Amino acid sequence: MGIFGLFSKEKKESLDQGLQKSNQSIFSKLSKAVVGKSKVDDEILDELEEILITSDVGVDTTIKIIQRIEERVARDKYLNTEELDKILREEIIALLEENNSQDFLDFDLPEDKKPYVIMVVGVNGVGKTTTIGKLANLFKSNGKSVILGAADTFRAAAVDQLILWGERVGVPVVSHGMNTDPASVAFDTVKQGKEQGADVIIIDTAGRLHTKVNLMNELSKIKRVMQKFIPDAPHEIMLVLDGSTGQNAFIQAKEFTKATEVTSLAITKLDGTAKGGVVIGISDQFKIPVKYIGVGEKMSDLQIFNRKEFVDSLFSKK
Repeated sequence: MGIFGLFSKEKKESLDQGLQKSNQSIFSKLSKAVVGKSKVDDEILDELEEILITSDVGVDTTIKIIQRIEERVARDKYLNTEELDKILREEIIALLEENNSQDFLDFDLPEDKKPYVIMVVGVNGVGKTTTIGKLANLFKSNGKSVILGAADTFRAAAVDQLILWGERVGVPVVSHGMNTDPASVAFDTVKQGKEQGADVIIIDTAGRLHTKVNLMNELSKIKRVMQKFIPDAPHEIMLVLDGSTGQNAFIQAKEFTKATEVTSLAITKLDGTAKGGVVIGISDQFKIPVKYIGVGEKMSDLQIFNRKEFVDSLFSKK
């Protein structure tokens, strides 16, 4: 078993609570759609399509889900409306399995990649620095040594915030302050991490959606300096997205995937929104694994994404 262990009862309760607004929104609409009806018909499927789109699953992904349910209806001839939430869960889980979505319950750091370098990208305000702090806590609580690099040097708050998180979690932070060269910070962080034998290095980067060319150049420079110490760094480029922004998160994902090779996603702030369906749509459309989700403000509320538990919390009757 990997460093993060099994999906505990406590995590499931936290997930259910974090997705409560999305769940209630979906089921209040779904209940109205099926009232007085005994079987799933075209009218109910039209209503379901609208429910999924307004939950920010996205049009393309919604169409795929509806087509799957239509095939079930045609195959099984008679589907009771009482079964609709169960069918919905089954088909969405199947869709996520077919995409580049995977569970990380047994996720561990590759033994041949030490230190394991994660470069974190995302626009200001999505919870990027907070996610880094919580991620550092997740690794540390599982026995891993972590070092953070404050390379978002264009915003004083970002540097100060990361330093505070370092103190709170109890991990070192490499910082040169504001308006310094981000690549220089990354260079020193990787150098220190390599020399000290750290297990994980996490580099914060500038959260500005400036022109794609500037963003690409900046991230490329950071990569190049890290590779002077670790030739295949970064091992992971994580994009942090704010789930509460719904379709705007799709736009951000599109911009950042054009600018750099994003290999994992962390979707935050799902507890304060009814737009939890955005996780399904982004996972489906970008074929990039959702690795972490934020379902609350507590340090432990950054969870490893488990597609079955997520879909169950989002679409089960409570």
